[in-house]
Amino acid sequence: MPRRTITLLLSATLTLSAQFANAALPDKAILYKSPSCGCCAAYGEYLEERGVEVEVIETTSLSDTKARLGVPYGLGSCHTLEMGGYIVEGHVPGVALSRLFTERPDVKGISLPGMPAGTPGMPGDQVQALTVHQFGNDETQLFMTLPTSAG
Repeated sequence: MPRRTITLLLSATLTLSAQFANAALPDKAILYKSPSCGCCAAYGEYLEERGVEVEVIETTSLSDTKARLGVPYGLGSCHTLEMGGYIVEGHVPGVALSRLFTERPDVKGISLPGMPAGTPGMPGDQVQALTVHQFGNDETQLFMTLPTSAG
């Protein structure tokens, strides 16, 4: 097979794979954040670039929102999403979101605790692997580990 044909087929496959991954995301999300948090707004923009309409609710009692939605202590970050029947906590990269909404596991949600550099909405370079947790039914487990530079 000629090299040009292989290149075109590979390019088409990657394009379709990216579209499939984005197609798995819900159309809408609610983002709860502090009024002063810029990285949370940037995460909302990250989702909008992937076709998700984001309603932003600013609150000064984010910890109450997390408790109401069932985010376990220790898995918190600077913002919380309600999205497609799940809770998504923190700067979770698109690859983890795509897996969540493709596989639809029987969990309450997923979390990337803290505010790791280089994740969607956060400045800097990602310098370590990211551990995304799943939670629900009073238990927390590993959802996936993402190597550096996962988007």
